[in-house]
Amino acid sequence: MKKKLILETGEVFHGQSFGVETDTEGEVVFNTGMTGYQELISDPSYCGQIVCMTYPLIGNYGINRDDYESIEPAIKGLIVKEVCDFPSNFRTQMDLDEFFKKRNLSGISGIDTRRLTRVLRTSGVVKGKIVDEKAVESEVVESLKNTVFPTDQVAQVSTKTSFANPGRGLKVVLVDYGSKHGILRELAQRDCDVIVVSQDTTAEEILLINPDGVMLSNGPGDPEDVKGATEMIKNLLGKVPIFGICLGHQLIGLACGAKTFKLKFGHRGGNHPVLDLAKNKVAITSQNHGYAVDQESLKNTDLVETHVALNDRTNEGFKHKIHPCFSVQYHPEASPGPEDANYLFDEFITLMEEFKFKKLSN
Repeated sequence: MKKKLILETGEVFHGQSFGVETDTEGEVVFNTGMTGYQELISDPSYCGQIVCMTYPLIGNYGINRDDYESIEPAIKGLIVKEVCDFPSNFRTQMDLDEFFKKRNLSGISGIDTRRLTRVLRTSGVVKGKIVDEKAVESEVVESLKNTVFPTDQVAQVSTKTSFANPGRGLKVVLVDYGSKHGILRELAQRDCDVIVVSQDTTAEEILLINPDGVMLSNGPGDPEDVKGATEMIKNLLGKVPIFGICLGHQLIGLACGAKTFKLKFGHRGGNHPVLDLAKNKVAITSQNHGYAVDQESLKNTDLVETHVALNDRTNEGFKHKIHPCFSVQYHPEASPGPEDANYLFDEFITLMEEFKFKKLSN
């Protein structure tokens, strides 16, 4: 079935439908990864977004349940140059079109994704809609301009009830703002005893669990929309080691007095170079965020910048000067990779052990 993608800026792209044929709208962003479309589709951080893949062939190794990053995808749609109808991989359980139909998701192929990416890089992230070929373009543009998307994405994707992922090692509370399964996998590989809690859990409730450390997960949307998170973090600082990833990183920044801002077109993909300022070492990282911490605002806080993006020099990490707390903007739990930065989980283990030893010594 013929479909078209219409942007609020007036640009129109014609293509073919895959998945369900219903219309869908959302914030249009682009991802530069060559692999990882399964993880991308199931990443809660893409809640409410339509993602354009810059790599031209998507779906070539099919879909496998083991590679999901969440149980139910929160993505609104997918834009590709070519969708593969005959995936070739021994682990394949279904093709991309079948998966989208099962999950009631809309996609559009045959799009000039290079042109679309240039539009997004120039105009910035914009609202867009995948519609029937016969839809009146001017009416869709006007509708998009008047559309206000919800700001409760974190509440949509966070767990509603706490649950455990048992282990024999250190006890970690993972605050789920839209956590990827990759975080649980990394903690499980280090034998951590993990309790996953919802995004609105208070510091008092977390401390009652008596954890050795707290992880603040990735998640979608504007960090300033996550009500109560900064107060919770303020009340945890100094009482337990904290490690934040992506949205968790931004929330720590806000809790410590820094500011955040929306990036023009965001960082999304598995090929972003980041410099570790202390080690003078570059890691190739996986990223997915539309907001960043303002570096100038860090000067008035107790946070020290530790990592910088080499593409645009934005902040990618910091640590607290006084308390056992650090975070990064990128994804050290990246699946399918790169795995350059998963050593940060080992550093979190060391931080928790040192804090625990110091606490027992006192």
